Amino acid sequence: MGDKDISEKALLRYADVFADIANVLLFDGEQRILPNDLTEVDPHTYYNDKQRQNVQIQDIVKHWKKEDIQIACIGFENQTSVDPNMVFRVIGYDGARYRAQLNQEQKHFYPVITLVLYYGDRKPWQAPCTLHERLHIPAELKPYVSDYSINIFDIAYLSEDTVSKFQSDFQVVADYFVQKRLYRDYKPSEKQIQHVEETLFLLSAISDDRRFEDICFIPDKEVPHNMCEILDRVEQKGFQAGYKQGIEQGKEQWIGIGTERGIEQERIHSLLSLMSTLHLSPDQAMDALQIPEVEREYYMKRISSK
Repeated sequence: MGDKDISEKALLRYADVFADIANVLLFDGEQRILPNDLTEVDPHTYYNDKQRQNVQIQDIVKHWKKEDIQIACIGFENQTSVDPNMVFRVIGYDGARYRAQLNQEQKHFYPVITLVLYYGDRKPWQAPCTLHERLHIPAELKPYVSDYSINIFDIAYLSEDTVSKFQSDFQVVADYFVQKRLYRDYKPSEKQIQHVEETLFLLSAISDDRRFEDICFIPDKEVPHNMCEILDRVEQKGFQAGYKQGIEQGKEQWIGIGTERGIEQERIHSLLSLMSTLHLSPDQAMDALQIPEVEREYYMKRISSK
């Protein structure tokens, strides 16, 4: 299992997050499922193919119970890209869970529900959502072919009202993708994040922006607990990277000038470039380029006149 795959699942495994997502998407935010009502289920199921036993792995699966009464089996599938065969995959997951109930010779069978969480923000899910849509069925056979629908939730296309109903850290995730789709600028929330590292790793995995997870590895720095602080840290890290790159480029210009004609103009250009691109003061720019003290007064006058 790859690191990205693990990152996508870690946050949703928490019972408070899992219950929150299910309550909003299934019950419009009504608190029907409580975290203590959930128990972890092995995501592996098996099937035989050409006399070989194969395994299929669902992202996250939990049983919903009330006072030892099994109500449902609920599974989540994270998708960052559209899969035209998703309906077949879901049929495989759900069918295996029903087969397991049959093998256990239960008296009361419970429903199996799979929710596909799709994080694409460029356009909504456009692959088949029913078995009939995926198959080429002759008209005369269609009445005899049972259909099967799957539950696709376009996270980036949820309404802002729906996003507001999430109470867990998933609200931060959903809000991020909805805003990135709707607006040019993302306005971070001050909502306190409970599972900070898992939230950052999920955002990093599904947005392909490694800066989110990199925040967790900054030495001697406490990980921030809301998106305002997180975005400040991301921007600061980007500035520091640009500062370092700018300094190195400036030094290369400075060292490469030598004693050829035009040296003075080139040095002034290097100083002005650092000051404008990195917003440095004259002293900071000269410190960065290691200009000797004896030359600073002269160059200070020259750049001040520009």
